[in-house]
Amino acid sequence: MDHRTSPWHGIMVATALPLRDDLSIDYDAYAQHVAHLIAQGCDGVVPNGSLGEYQTLTDDERARVVRVAVEAAGDGARVMPGVAAYGSAEARRWADQAAEAGAGSVLLLPPNAYRADAASVRAHYAEVARAGLPVVAYNNPYDTKVDLTPPLLAQLHGEGGIVAVKEFSGDVRRAYEIAELAPGLDLLIGADDVLLELALAGAVGWIAGYPNALPAASVALYRAAVARDLDTALPLYRALHPLLRWDSKPEFVQAIKLSMDLAGHHGGPVRPPRTPPTGEQYAAVRAATEKALAEGLA
Repeated sequence: MDHRTSPWHGIMVATALPLRDDLSIDYDAYAQHVAHLIAQGCDGVVPNGSLGEYQTLTDDERARVVRVAVEAAGDGARVMPGVAAYGSAEARRWADQAAEAGAGSVLLLPPNAYRADAASVRAHYAEVARAGLPVVAYNNPYDTKVDLTPPLLAQLHGEGGIVAVKEFSGDVRRAYEIAELAPGLDLLIGADDVLLELALAGAVGWIAGYPNALPAASVALYRAAVARDLDTALPLYRALHPLLRWDSKPEFVQAIKLSMDLAGHHGGPVRPPRTPPTGEQYAAVRAATEKALAEGLA
């Protein structure tokens, strides 16, 4: 049963997309993966995020991924498609498609074709919000070069453009400023390796990477963290952190897919321009994953 008060609350897994050796999408494997995540206690999925390699998908592939996710999740409220695009009109079209597919919310990066100013950011979010679905902002100033600062987030929320923010800046101090400036804006953990810190600061959700590979352990960690059960959460966090920190590295897609394969969940290769992990990266991810699995953290 879904006990969340809003569709964007809880553990929303940014799903990796299983690919075959020829780099085509294995939609059946993806459907099984979504269903497995829900069965393991995750609250929902985020298809077509950067972990889902959306930038490399055709329009038909991207639309089908959303439809498959909604069907496999069994409830559209559990699905938050990423709708990022270079143009606001295209992002709006993806938001319309998500609404038509029955999704419960969408995840939106700011304009990222250039370093957008505040007025452009506000117009971008306002346009996508017109699709009618709740919009979760995604603040990733490293990759987009556009920083959704707490004052700007408060403005976007006050204008009705966003309901929540996936905070990926890594600066956990922002959680408190966001709460002060926009008390009605929901804070979602955006990077796996600051999960505990942001949970303690009041986050009500986690847009997560590593549950793709270790769903049960990740669910246990998140539930303990938001309950402020440090006796449970802190040992789990320490044990998982060698993997969780890969979520903040440029090779996060390769790392999480490798961990999925090692844990018995089909991840498969990545599409260019991403390349397979180097020997050193492969060895590090494999060692950390096998250690976690040996300790029962599946």
